[in-house]
Amino acid sequence: MASMSLLIVNDPLIVNDPPYGTERAYNALRLARALLEREGESVQIFLIGDGASNAKRGQKVPHGYYNIETMLEAVLSRGGALLDSGNYLPED
Repeated sequence: MASMSLLIVNDPLIVNDPPYGTERAYNALRLARALLEREGESVQIFLIGDGASNAKRGQKVPHGYYNIETMLEAVLSRGGALLDSGNYLPED
């Protein structure tokens, strides 16, 4: 029998929208940062479908939008995790 590992997730966030055009990715990253400021919290961000494009580096930020790359790096530097289903994340 194959061994299985169990991932305990306090705060899973699923991002299914692209980085720009809506505020959903922006709001998810704001929530992630706020949760990580609380002691004992862990945040895992799952990028699915169009949400995988949030992980692409060097995107041109449209006027009036926040830089999603900078926000994502801030979440990761505070201990957040970025996960996907195995093949969604774009290559750099």
